[in-house]
Amino acid sequence: MAEQLTVEQAVEDALADNPEIHAAVRRLSLAQMKTTTARSLDDPMLMVRDWDTPISKPWDLNQAQLMVSLQQTIPGKEKRELRGKIAGDDVEVASDELESLRQEVAASVREACAALLRNADEMKLHNEQAAMLNQALSAVLAEYTTGKVPQADVLRAQMALTRLSEHLIELEEQRDGSRAQLNELMGRSPDESVEIAGSYRSSETLPPIEELERLAIEHRPELAALRKQITKSSDEGRLARLAMKPDLTIAAGYMLMPTGSFSRSAYMAELTMNLPSLNRARHDGEAKQADAATDVVQAELDARTSSVFLEIRQAEIAVQSAQRRVKLYRDTLLPQAEAAFKASTAAYQNNRGEFTNLIDSQNLLLDIRGKTYKALSEEDAGSAQLERAIGAALPDVHPAQSNTDIPNFNIERTSK
Repeated sequence: MAEQLTVEQAVEDALADNPEIHAAVRRLSLAQMKTTTARSLDDPMLMVRDWDTPISKPWDLNQAQLMVSLQQTIPGKEKRELRGKIAGDDVEVASDELESLRQEVAASVREACAALLRNADEMKLHNEQAAMLNQALSAVLAEYTTGKVPQADVLRAQMALTRLSEHLIELEEQRDGSRAQLNELMGRSPDESVEIAGSYRSSETLPPIEELERLAIEHRPELAALRKQITKSSDEGRLARLAMKPDLTIAAGYMLMPTGSFSRSAYMAELTMNLPSLNRARHDGEAKQADAATDVVQAELDARTSSVFLEIRQAEIAVQSAQRRVKLYRDTLLPQAEAAFKASTAAYQNNRGEFTNLIDSQNLLLDIRGKTYKALSEEDAGSAQLERAIGAALPDVHPAQSNTDIPNFNIERTSK
């Protein structure tokens, strides 16, 4: 028995158990941990020094000077605060990357669910078609035994049933592939049996393209992450320029003087600083590299924004095209195909039509119904891709009407 899930349940399970999301959560946790150490000082240094020991008596420490000292380098407060800010920028970037992955997984789940919904509908069509063909074959066999129809009609009905077996293999392959993809997204074994309950999603009207682009700029996580990267690169440039300010190192120690000294115990205090101005070329180069990195990320942001706008337009075209196809099938082609099938059935029942016409009209009706399901599935998947492109939910999205049941016509002929 296959487990039944709604689309919302499948999305929820995927967001909770998807392995890639788990890895992204850990990367975010790691980035958050680094903020606690970014402002920390370097490790203190312990020094033990022995000098003025006679070479002739290297073991005679009473004549040597012994010193034990502890030193600490203290960068400026502004540098430490900026290092902490850069670490915070990394956290925000990791957070945006996590949200981007969550949206991508949710969109992929919705596409897989739409594919499974379509497959279930096509399976239903397959079963109904098989039942009708079996009924037709029984009727044709009965008339063939009495000589009312030629053997060709029997062979056509048998061939149509055989072709259905091929169609069933294709449907089962599509179902198993979509199930495996959905299970992988939900962190499950690919061979688990799962079915999707519910209906397709539909959006009556889409917002204008300008509104969709505005939503993407505000909500698309990748764009937000690149903006944070620009801030980080700018902060790194500031930090590179702050490197021109010297860092102080302080040290304090205890000295044990040789035996016979006026005072055997003494202390030592030391204050040193680096001189970055004497290495200006290096620090200027690092600052220029940081500025160039900022320009690179800005160019990446411009390119990614253009790519996102293309994604929006392509998804919008896909949704609108699917909506037009759904409307065409429902309002025009389906009623026409149903009328043709009903007329062919009535003509065959009253001995005024050929069996081939009945089979052709039935196949046409089923083909149009299958294309209707395909268009509904494509509209649902396109809406998921459009939501992924803008990074936010679409307004006015609701379940689509997909009532395309096949009418149950009796195809037995009336007696003359």
